[in-house]
Amino acid sequence: MDKVVANAAAAVADVPDGASLAVGGFGLSGVPNVLIEALHAAGPGELSVVSNNCGVDGGGLGILLEAGQIVRVTGSYIGDNKTFARKYLAGEVEVELIPQGTLAERLRAGGCGIPAFYTPAGVGTPVADGGLPWRYGADKSVVVASPPKEVREFDGTPYVLERGIRTDFALVRARRGDRHGNLVFGKASRNFNPLAAMAGRVTLAEVEELVDALDPDEVHLPGVFVQRVVELTPEQAAGKGIEKRTVRA
Repeated sequence: MDKVVANAAAAVADVPDGASLAVGGFGLSGVPNVLIEALHAAGPGELSVVSNNCGVDGGGLGILLEAGQIVRVTGSYIGDNKTFARKYLAGEVEVELIPQGTLAERLRAGGCGIPAFYTPAGVGTPVADGGLPWRYGADKSVVVASPPKEVREFDGTPYVLERGIRTDFALVRARRGDRHGNLVFGKASRNFNPLAAMAGRVTLAEVEELVDALDPDEVHLPGVFVQRVVELTPEQAAGKGIEKRTVRA
């Protein structure tokens, strides 16, 4: 099945208001910037996003955040995004912060059809006990807090129950891809991209290099998880930011 679409705009054309999105990337590495920019131009709002972080000021998911298109974020890191921090503390966006490894496994579990799993991460903390502020009010009071989760012992060790994550769409970026949706991720971009792709019911992949077919032994993510492929132009493929530039004196 040839899954290549004409461009990023065509790939995101049916993303509606209120959709949930799993988005790959870690910092500035492996972020599907072209699909994000197309989604910004298309203009859907009330989006719920699941991603390790919510981009940076003026880049990645930060573009959608600044435009007011995102109302909820599930992630593990706010980082240096001042707009994200401001909107969260002002009650303009709901934020569910969870341990990074738990987030990764929740995405993978959702993609594998596993509804929930037990993990020791977060036991004895507000992650399990509840009370983490998800949304603040205008007066800085906590309007929505995380609920308590089930804790169960296995062989004398307590574990907390975490649910798998499924989203309406997923946006990912790959170094190479073929027309069937099989993907290869380059170095650090092989972070949350495969997991986000698995969690989406409809997964859109922007690829830096499109080939007719990949050697099965080099495939990182099989095409069964991908529904649409967008081939990037050389200029788009070269657009990779550096989060913390370090140079010698």
